[in-house]
Amino acid sequence: MRPRLVAFTAGGKSRYGLYRDDGVTDLSPHYGKQWPTLREAIEAGALMKLAEEGQRIAPEFAHDEIAHAIPVPAPEKIICVGVNFPDRNEEYKDAQAAATNPSLFVRFPRSFVGHGQPILRPFVSPQFDYEGEIVIVIGKAGRHIAERDALSHIAAISLANEGSVRDWLRHAKFNVTQGKNFDASGSIGPWLIPFEGEAQIADIQLQTRVNGEVRQNDRTSRMTYSFRKLIAYISTFATLVPGDVILTGTPTGAGARFDPPKWLVPGDVVEVEADGIGLLSNAVADEPR
Repeated sequence: MRPRLVAFTAGGKSRYGLYRDDGVTDLSPHYGKQWPTLREAIEAGALMKLAEEGQRIAPEFAHDEIAHAIPVPAPEKIICVGVNFPDRNEEYKDAQAAATNPSLFVRFPRSFVGHGQPILRPFVSPQFDYEGEIVIVIGKAGRHIAERDALSHIAAISLANEGSVRDWLRHAKFNVTQGKNFDASGSIGPWLIPFEGEAQIADIQLQTRVNGEVRQNDRTSRMTYSFRKLIAYISTFATLVPGDVILTGTPTGAGARFDPPKWLVPGDVVEVEADGIGLLSNAVADEPR
């Protein structure tokens, strides 16, 4: 199993550490002054150092003693990719051939929670939906990055449920921002896997389940826009910096595309799983009024 670096809270404090089979090693007391969060460790290129050191320190917490947070706190940018699998493009009634360039939108950090935390169905809409995705985290800054160099800018990979409020995606003509940014509507995690090479992401299975039922199932080799293409394209207009998070698109099978639609309701459990990365799980709850 590859190293798993987690951001979490325990004992009322925000921490980070190494998630191991026998517990969680808290690295914050040892490296917190140098790297207050995993974001600073990413910028320093220190994820593998933390993973190695974490193996030498006895776990301090059991798995059930921690509450997962999103792995990269306060990223400068969270950029999401829309319609990045061939069958996904065909789901739309106005479907056209895939465009030359990817569709992009942004999300706010507050719209995500960590693994095991409830995702919230907003009380203004019942049309709460799921989207399982691979996450890449930038480790090296760059602008106008060539595709051939793009993967060298990745520090880590993770998973996301890019939860969406479908009717709010269509409140205006030219954007989806509202329906993609409800507080605590999505999740990222459960951890960061340090990126070591293209084999980790080139052709892996990505699956989303709701209450154990497989809803989405595809492979990254079928993505319309590759990881290399996404990094190169985004860096054309925006400087990518360490800690930036890119959600790379979801396969076909979102709840909105069933007849009738299968919206998420309180008590549902959404699981996103990918080869070599892990399993992200969140239960659905109603947003408090």
